[in-house]
Amino acid sequence: MLPVLLIGVVVLGVILGALLGLVWWIRRQQVSSLAHARETFHRRREWLEAAFVSNAEASGKPRGLRWLHCDFDDGVCFARDRRTGRYRALVGVTISFEAIAGGGMEDVEAVGNLRAATVVFRLDGPEWRADGRALFNLNPAEAIQHYQNDLETVE
Repeated sequence: MLPVLLIGVVVLGVILGALLGLVWWIRRQQVSSLAHARETFHRRREWLEAAFVSNAEASGKPRGLRWLHCDFDDGVCFARDRRTGRYRALVGVTISFEAIAGGGMEDVEAVGNLRAATVVFRLDGPEWRADGRALFNLNPAEAIQHYQNDLETVE
């Protein structure tokens, strides 16, 4: 009876050791993957910012307004999508608009006000993407907090 119990304890120890090793390996891969994601984002950032502005202008939103200028902050907050595990890069921006003639916004005084927002870039496979959507009235940290069910900060 004792040898069978001893064998069971040894097998259990081996299984636990293998599981701990697997967890360690997965965490190491995630850290390595985050470092690669940061590097590729910084390498492609200027292109991504231009793609965001082009997509945002083409979206027709906000209705009745034309995008004049989009000033990107230097800082970047990285987050992970809780559902897919894919990385997101959040960058604060200041956006200015002007009313489009006949668009119904010509008489609105607030059109000329600068708007604070956050742009979310997403890593799809090996490539970063910009979809042209801005999260208005939220800085990057606030955006992650606001969408905490969907996003988690990574450092």
